[in-house]
Amino acid sequence: MTQSTDLTPEDRKIITLARSARARNGVPEGAAVRDETGRTYVAGTVALESLRLSALQTAVAMAVASGAQSLEAAAVVSDADAASDADRAAVRDLGGPGTPVLLAGPDGELKSSVAAG
Repeated sequence: MTQSTDLTPEDRKIITLARSARARNGVPEGAAVRDETGRTYVAGTVALESLRLSALQTAVAMAVASGAQSLEAAAVVSDADAASDADRAAVRDLGGPGTPVLLAGPDGELKSSVAAG
């Protein structure tokens, strides 16, 4: 596990963006991903009658829809104790098995950092 003091400024930024999306939209999770060019994509949980996506799945979908070829990192802000298998799979599909998935609590404190693989 990575300590929050070990985070790069870019990783702190995507955690902050994910936290902001969660708070702004009043959703259970916020997420942000950074693509191979440094662009970020920010999303919250999607809970429609006909469509349910986690915040991280939504952020990955936004990156793909915008033409991203890969991911450098992903962050999710949640009350959960671990990133879900489905979230890690979405990150792995675009970024590869070594892509870091950062999980932070609602306070922005890093809980864990795991590889998507």
